[in-house]
Parts: sequence; structure tokens; C-alpha cells
Amino acid sequence: MENNELLRRAEDLRERCERTGTVTLTGFLTPAERYQLENWGKHLPDCRLFFHGGQADCERTVGFFLPDYMTPEDLDIQEYIRAMKLTAHFGNPGHRDYMGAVLGMGVGREWVGDIRAEGENAYIFCLPSVLRHLLNIEKVGRWGVKAEEMALADLPEPKRRIQEKSFSVQSLRLDAVVGGMFNLSRTEAARQISAGNVSLNYSESLKTDNAVHEGDIVSLRGAGKGKVTGTGGTSRKGRLFVYAEIYK
Repeated sequence: MENNELLRRAEDLRERCERTGTVTLTGFLTPAERYQLENWGKHLPDCRLFFHGGQADCERTVGFFLPDYMTPEDLDIQEYIRAMKLTAHFGNPGHRDYMGAVLGMGVGREWVGDIRAEGENAYIFCLPSVLRHLLNIEKVGRWGVKAEEMALADLPEPKRRIQEKSFSVQSLRLDAVVGGMFNLSRTEAARQISAGNVSLNYSESLKTDNAVHEGDIVSLRGAGKGKVTGTGGTSRKGRLFVYAEIYK
């Protein structure tokens, strides 16, 4: 979704929430879209914007605008986000196979959240309006599958491995942080940035000297992504220690 269109839609949802006193919501947002909306919402007085993807640590999330009498704890997520389980017969389809099956049903990507493929099973988050349709999926790739709805509370916890890292930099420049997070020389990190392979907070960054801050998400195409979790202390040579989590 184009940036201006995203913000216009968000403003419409926010105004309708305030006018009617009811919950309004976006479709599933990419991490980049969520990051943009979060920054937009910070500059608006009394903007009650909340994100949820159906389970903790979901990458694609729905943005909820809450009326002033509600808190996120009052929201019944199951009312707005549903989940289904697909079990493959005699095979282990991958994420791309499941994505193809979903899009092949004519369902827009914004109506579907994370797709977690785990062996013979996959768990798919979606909006309630498309759940019944998606439950008709009978084949994924070349494998037959069985589809069933699952309550959010019954979903298994996602299997995410995190590698904690620490390294030192002369300054919090993007090329230095990319090098430290992904074990690259400063020269190679700069080359990857110039080639358009690095994203900072889900937006492509072509400047090697862009400043990086605590909480920022740094991605390197082909290597994964990670989060800068903190800084502190200096080495004997005056270099700053940086702490990060790399998502495996």
C-alpha cells in the first residue's frame, strides 16, 4: 500500500472510531506499514492505536483504533482475527506453497496475516470474513491437506530462535552496525547498503552513515534481520558496545 494511501485510510478509521465510539481496524499490515503507522500515531493527541496479529510475535499485524472507554485488554482478539490449521498428507509444504494456495483462492494479501509452516502442519491467521472460504482449501502445492479452524488460545507457541550478540563500534552508523550484527567487514557492509540489500526499520536504506538507535530493526537480504536491544559501556579504545538480537 502506498504511504499516502495508508495514512489517509488510517485517518478515516481514526475519525470513524472517535465519531461512533466503536472499534475500527485496518487489514493485516506489513512490518513497514506498521512502523509507519506507529510513528504517525505518536504525533496525534489521544490516538489510541493498538496492534495485534493473533499471537505474540506475529510479523503481520492488524491496527486497531480504540474508543476512549476501551483498553487493549478489553479487546477480544478472537472476534477480529481467526486462525486455521492445515495438515498436509504425506508431505511438508513450505511457506511459498501455502501462500500460493491462499492467493489462489482469490483472497487479498491484506486479509491474511502470518503463515507459519511447521512440518506437516501450517497455521494461518486471517480476518473472519475470509475464514470460511479458506477452509475450503484442499490442496497445497502437490499435497492434499485437511483444513480446520482453531481457537487462538489453542495455537502452539511459535518456534523462534534468537541469537544474542554484542559487538563494539566507533559510532552508531548503519554500516558499522550491519557489520557487527551480520559478521561483515565495514567495507562489505557498506557495499551491501549501496546495493540496496539493507533495510532500517523495514525501509530500504542506501546511506552508510544513517544513524541507528536502540529498538531499530536492521535487515540484510539473504542473512535475516535483528533488533538493536541496547548500548552501553566503552572498550579500552573508546568503542561503544552494542547489544542485538538476531532472529534465526
